[in-house]
Amino acid sequence: MVEPVLTAEQIRDANTRYHDVAADDYDAKWGIDFGPVGLEQVLGKVEKALGRAPEPFERSLEVGAGTGYFTLNLLRAGLISQATCSDISPGMLAALAANAKRLALPVRTACVDAEHLPFADESFDLVLGHAVLHHLPDLAAAFAEFERVLAPGGVVLFAGEPSRVGDALAGVPKRAAAAAAPWWRLAIGARPVRPAGGLAGIEARDAALEGVVDVHAFAPDDLAAAARASGLIEVRVSGEELLANWFGWANRALEATAEPADVPWAWRQYAYRGYLLLQEVDRRLLEPRLPAAVFYNLMISARKAWL
Repeated sequence: MVEPVLTAEQIRDANTRYHDVAADDYDAKWGIDFGPVGLEQVLGKVEKALGRAPEPFERSLEVGAGTGYFTLNLLRAGLISQATCSDISPGMLAALAANAKRLALPVRTACVDAEHLPFADESFDLVLGHAVLHHLPDLAAAFAEFERVLAPGGVVLFAGEPSRVGDALAGVPKRAAAAAAPWWRLAIGARPVRPAGGLAGIEARDAALEGVVDVHAFAPDDLAAAARASGLIEVRVSGEELLANWFGWANRALEATAEPADVPWAWRQYAYRGYLLLQEVDRRLLEPRLPAAVFYNLMISARKAWL
């Protein structure tokens, strides 16, 4: 039986509904942080994507901004002055506005489709995003819009995009964790999660929808080609997270099988701190030496040509 092919509009609609539902729990689920750890992570990702220390930008547009992880941390760091955050999901923008208010950071929000940006030509000095390109049905149209709204010399920067090889490799720790889950729950004294709801229900819902909203996994050359086809120059694609990704997915897969209240604080600290430690191992030892394609996440930076 041939699976039906969804239209671009159906994919956009699914993304809107999926992210609206996910918005309230998104920061907790993905460990999004607006303290020192989050600030260091975002600055590190930006520097890796650019291949240099970032310069300050006057006007920024974040595409698929979610709850504000990138823009709010960059505002805190003083790297952007005037921030516009866009997303197709009103729920995500509401969560972002709440985060911005709590942090006393000025942000303009706009509920828009990344492939049809309602902004004037040359409106921004930086167009950025995190884990958003793989949701866009028409990548060529999106990059054309990014190039259009950038001022000459402006920068495009996207991080957190799944690579084809890295995504396939991530299946290994997920399958291993699924097999080990009963023994893990026994060791920590945790009950299996109730099938009718809780995290298992959330995970089942997410797994069903992710097949719709996750449109792409990228090869580095394909991602670079999409940027160059829009007229952008100085295109740079790099990878991050290998060991940290394996560790994180294994732990998340284990935790998804247990009642959340039964997972001990000591385990959560081990999982969190272990992930941060392996991020550093990846950064220092593996990312400078291995090809971008083997990492779970790809990042891309490029520049608009000067007139």
